[in-house]
Amino acid sequence: MKTKIFIDGSEGTTGLRIYERFEGRDDIELLRISSELRKDVNERKRLINESDITFLCLPDAAAKESVSLVENENVIIIDTSTAHRTEEGWAYGYPELSKEHREAIKNGKRIAVPGCYATGFITIIYPLIKGGILPKDYPVSAFAMSGYSGAGKKTIAVYEAEETDAQLDAPREYALTQQHKHLKEMKAICGLENAPIFWPIVSSFYSGMTVSVPLFASMLKKGS
Repeated sequence: MKTKIFIDGSEGTTGLRIYERFEGRDDIELLRISSELRKDVNERKRLINESDITFLCLPDAAAKESVSLVENENVIIIDTSTAHRTEEGWAYGYPELSKEHREAIKNGKRIAVPGCYATGFITIIYPLIKGGILPKDYPVSAFAMSGYSGAGKKTIAVYEAEETDAQLDAPREYALTQQHKHLKEMKAICGLENAPIFWPIVSSFYSGMTVSVPLFASMLKKGS
């Protein structure tokens, strides 16, 4: 029997990528929603509850609404938004972090997809905290640069327009108020006592990312 998959938010960049990966597979049945009904709550509800797995590729508020529509207890929800990444009862979708994370994903029906910047940051910091090398109260700071595709259709269109502002050729800092949406999961998943100081930069290449975290050796735990 084929696994039935519905992508709620299939016309965004994330949803389109997921469709591309699943199309052509003979072990999956993709449940499609017509364009004119993609914001129709009743049609979305029907498809969510008919699916075995539903991917949410939506803004946070819409993702929460979709979860509230679930009536079929067997449906697995995989949410790509930031809405549930630190919520109780949701598995954090990074199986390489630990055996516990892998088992939670394997056995869970509510799985939150990690954020892009957060993945790079957590890959560095989580094992240092887990291994007792970095104290939980360490004043962590992080610097990151990414391509523009992660910002969605509107930003992609701006960068790829025939005539663009020359200023877009240079890397641009943003989120300087320290309210970036990934900060919450960076702190929570790593077990930090304080949110890190985070300095993200978007540049004029399509995709790719680098994340760096400077550390003072003198502040690491002795014997580490």
